[in-house]
Amino acid sequence: MLQTRGNKITWLGHAAFRIETPSGKIMLIDPWVLSNPMCPEKDKKFERIDTMLVTHGHFDHIADAVELGKKFKPQIVGIYELCVWLESKGVTSTNGMNKGGTQKVGEIEVTMVNAVHSCGIKDGDQIIYGGEACGYIIRLPGGLTIYHAGDTAVFTDMKIIRDLYAPDLAMLPIGDHYTMGPREAALAIRLLNVRHVIPMHFGTFPPLVGRPDQLRQLTQDINGLEIHELKPGETLNESNAQAASRQSAH
Repeated sequence: MLQTRGNKITWLGHAAFRIETPSGKIMLIDPWVLSNPMCPEKDKKFERIDTMLVTHGHFDHIADAVELGKKFKPQIVGIYELCVWLESKGVTSTNGMNKGGTQKVGEIEVTMVNAVHSCGIKDGDQIIYGGEACGYIIRLPGGLTIYHAGDTAVFTDMKIIRDLYAPDLAMLPIGDHYTMGPREAALAIRLLNVRHVIPMHFGTFPPLVGRPDQLRQLTQDINGLEIHELKPGETLNESNAQAASRQSAH
């Protein structure tokens, strides 16, 4: 069973997550919530956002970054060019960085890692350069290490992520078409040698046809693997981690 060490991990649909630390600080990852059809209405309201991580500039990952960034003034982490764009829209407290770098943001330590994907930002009628897409290694209070892969294809350097960072939990896209599908995500799990996975970025749009059951079938030979199939708005913590896996451990 996953030990979340007091952290509460809530899937908001698509690639968006809300993480609450034991001290009550709130981190939002890939802020597409207000117009996200998968996000429950109750989860579209925030009392505070302390930290925001953005993996890349496509609308289904940054649609609410400007509005929420202005309202709550969280420390925002993103690749340098994306942070420059956010600043141009009136967002303050950005913490631009690049791949391979690590920084401390409040209680959380963040390392930016590679992702294989595009990163144009649609700004009015133009698509402008938004740097490159990325993923994050997130070290939470209590020692829990999470890998949010962002939008990506599988790539062999996921072995480096395994060797350097040894994540306890991986959030992996499985929808196909724009990202990995279940077949590629199954290989990603093997490259990462991770035993806890939350599937994401599936079912939101018709082309995103990959499903957790397919991933589970393709990884049934991996001993101890738990695929935590969350419903939008569902929270993973110590009290429900075992139930949320919706499978017997292999």
